[in-house]
Amino acid sequence: MSLLITDECINCDVCEPECPNEAISQGDEIYEIDPNLCTECVGHYDEPQCIEVCPVDCIIKDPDNEETEDQLLAKYRILQSA
Repeated sequence: MSLLITDECINCDVCEPECPNEAISQGDEIYEIDPNLCTECVGHYDEPQCIEVCPVDCIIKDPDNEETEDQLLAKYRILQSA
């Protein structure tokens, strides 16, 4: 699954630079994660870096974008070849 930033986001700006796929961007009110770019850091790190640095724990697995680790790894490979 890709990740999702909830409305508890305080716009602290720490997650965006940590994303190796540039999936995080400033939305209208809070930061947002593009599910087409999010691999939950599979292929880059053992743990999602945005979750590691978030001071308010507002980043969760997106229930509307379920993906297996194999699917995330395939997405990572596609993104790396682009």
